[in-house]
Amino acid sequence: MSIREIRADELDADRFIADQVQAIRDAVGSGLAINALSGGVDSSAVTMLGHRALGDRLKTYFIDNALMREGEPQRIVAIFAALGVTVQIVDARDEFLAALRGITDPEEKREAVTQTFYRHVFGRIVRESGAKHLLQGTILTDVDETVAGIKRQHNVFEQLGIDPQQAFGYKIIEPLIQLRKDGVRKVAAALGLPKTVYARMPFPGPALAARIIGEVTSERLDIVRKATAITEEELADTGAFQYMAILHEDRVTGMRDNRREFGLQIELRCWDSVDARRATPTRLPWETLERLSERILAEVPGVVSVTYAIAPKPPSTMEVV
Repeated sequence: MSIREIRADELDADRFIADQVQAIRDAVGSGLAINALSGGVDSSAVTMLGHRALGDRLKTYFIDNALMREGEPQRIVAIFAALGVTVQIVDARDEFLAALRGITDPEEKREAVTQTFYRHVFGRIVRESGAKHLLQGTILTDVDETVAGIKRQHNVFEQLGIDPQQAFGYKIIEPLIQLRKDGVRKVAAALGLPKTVYARMPFPGPALAARIIGEVTSERLDIVRKATAITEEELADTGAFQYMAILHEDRVTGMRDNRREFGLQIELRCWDSVDARRATPTRLPWETLERLSERILAEVPGVVSVTYAIAPKPPSTMEVV
């Protein structure tokens, strides 16, 4: 299925919003729809489009999957409450951790997140709510990377020959699928979302599971979550497109208190990009890298090594898994 791209420089955001609001109304009719809000710009834009189209007939959920950043559920609920949108938190932490237990292969991890999200958690919500449609923030880059076999994005189905109605029991509406990230930001700003949302850097659908090499456990999530908080705090003013902390699988040799310690390794990545199709590592000042390393080594238990990735995309990708 061919998708016609709408480039950001040719996008009339107000007209796009009007067209998509009408398209959502036409698709849902008099029924109910649901959507998942992660707090990223894509899902936030879809949430506002959906509520503009359907009002209270769109039920918005934040799925607490144990994979999010520190304080994320409460922060997102508060932002959207101020915009007049009620968001219900669904506690699915145990389900996602159980689904990821023992899995180390990157694609298997992504598939575990996908199946838990769409088949189990949202399948249950659909049955309980009576909704027949799910709104989601798939963008064109998600489709490109999945179809090209670079990595399976959790929110791509029809382009792989998967019918969500048959697989999960509901239809999926994708209002942003013609846009890339820069276009979505224009739409989000036009929808009245605050800059803290529409200018927010991308965050992967599998969340922190995409930043752990090897098995995802609650203990390893705590480590990468702490490193992520430090990284985002220290690099917030760089103007970079995206930055992250990656937890490696192998133990590495270090020294602490004059004794050998087999500890953990955190890899830092920071990217300059426009639409995520191509990216180059940000040339961070040495002092910034030193401060990051010092904080992570001091504040994240068990870490003895901090590295900085300098390979561009391609051949690298922005996320590690």
